[in-house]
Amino acid sequence: MAIERWDPFREAISLRDAMSTLFQESFIRPSSLMAQDGLTSLPLDISETEDEFVIRASLPGVKPEDVQITIQGDTLTIRGESKEDQERKGEHWHSRERRFGRFQRSVFLGAPVKSDMAQAQYEHGVLTLTLPKAEEAKPRQIKIGGKAQVGQEKQATR
Repeated sequence: MAIERWDPFREAISLRDAMSTLFQESFIRPSSLMAQDGLTSLPLDISETEDEFVIRASLPGVKPEDVQITIQGDTLTIRGESKEDQERKGEHWHSRERRFGRFQRSVFLGAPVKSDMAQAQYEHGVLTLTLPKAEEAKPRQIKIGGKAQVGQEKQATR
């Protein structure tokens, strides 16, 4: 009988492979990708500076005219639809993993924006929105005034 050296990572790798196979063969779509009314949710990257919000969304294969962007108050909504490729005569699908159908995503920005100054660019399947903040939403520095009067200091300490 030969003594075999125990390798703890061998079992971990086989567990990883088993979990990967389980997820690949699953017919259940993750609920995090589904929004209300059966619409597919749209993953977004949102960044903020002092002056603006920048939102990026990956929309591969979606035509710009099939995307609708609206801003109401401080809520941004992006909706649209990606079209399904149809099978042609003599062609059979082996795998269909690309998503298609209607999608929608609404995001509360937390500050009002200048919707008339908003910019949208669509390049290589990536939608980039630049939304300037309204003046009242921009941070303001408050300077501390002069000394308080002596009578006010005594009242504050009581």
